[in-house]
Amino acid sequence: MAWTSWRQHFERNATRPVPLVVDATRGLTADQVRELALTLARFQLGETGEGRIAHEIRKFDDPAIDDDYCEALGMFVREEGRHARILGRCVRSLGGPRLSGTWTEDLFRHGRGLAGVRLKLIVLLSAEVIAVGFYGDIVDALPEGSLRDALEQIVNDEDAHMAFHNDFFSSQLRSPAARLAFRAAWWTVATSACTVVLWDHRKTLTVFGRSRRATARRLVALIRKVEGDVLSAATQDDAVSTREWKMAV
Repeated sequence: MAWTSWRQHFERNATRPVPLVVDATRGLTADQVRELALTLARFQLGETGEGRIAHEIRKFDDPAIDDDYCEALGMFVREEGRHARILGRCVRSLGGPRLSGTWTEDLFRHGRGLAGVRLKLIVLLSAEVIAVGFYGDIVDALPEGSLRDALEQIVNDEDAHMAFHNDFFSSQLRSPAARLAFRAAWWTVATSACTVVLWDHRKTLTVFGRSRRATARRLVALIRKVEGDVLSAATQDDAVSTREWKMAV
């Protein structure tokens, strides 16, 4: 796997200014403002605290990982921090609270910390699926304006993040046993994470007229797409290596 293009992608993104978010309440009802502010404040917490993985990956002994990947992962973490700043601006413009912690954020943080590098990256990949699927659903219901533009930028970034993590896992799955382990871990983590988010943010979906069932279908489709993309790429690379890969759980 050549990681130079991903490093260059994140380098280009790093030059962008943080977008301004003004008049975010325009076109929204009071209920929509209240629930969206709470939702974005919760997601803001989830966009922070991932710096440890960027240090751990440099100690990860794997021939598929090089300096470009390590640099790209570090810039990915910083880009998530940029998302936190964007979300902070959205919350302030909506007049929402600044949260110090939530039970779902604690759950994701502990999930990232309980296992080895690969499972931590699976947790991060599940967060990208949630961001693309959930943010995307809400963005579709927002009126035109700086709030929608800012969230659309995050969705586009997270879509690229999914592809970045997909490339990592496709570089790891060099045997049928490895692919089976990935599939089991991926579906367990991703569906659990999506279930928690759908419950925790059910009021936001309701006030924006979004069906939880429809959002769930959207998330499951993304989970299935990640599985297909990763396994398809890994299968194509079977001839390169037959090294056994075990999930570090």
